[in-house]
Amino acid sequence: QVQLVESGGGLVQPGGSLRLSCAASGNIFIINDMGWYRQAPGKQRELVATISRGGSTMYADSAKGRFTISRENAKNTVYLQMNSLKPEDTAVYFCNAEKILLRGSRNYLTSWGQGTQVTVSS
Repeated sequence: QVQLVESGGGLVQPGGSLRLSCAASGNIFIINDMGWYRQAPGKQRELVATISRGGSTMYADSAKGRFTISRENAKNTVYLQMNSLKPEDTAVYFCNAEKILLRGSRNYLTSWGQGTQVTVSS
């Protein structure tokens, strides 16, 4: 019913930057919260950053000062600008959308993207 498609991952050297994008599609009326999570090999998925429809943001300590989350509500799209990347940022990054309302529905949905690989290495 709702599809999230990420893009922008890749290989970057330490200290470099990447910008991830995630576009939601479907018969969407509103998406309340959107965010980014990541999962490194052998580790659990962890929160990176979230943003509310009104623009309130929250960051993991590891992302503060280096990553910036933003969104375009009219496009149902969320972005993650990642600067000063470190090897420990290497992971699959997943887009998340919470409290999605479809047109004509009263039920909230949650959706995840398929993930995009970010590799930080020299």
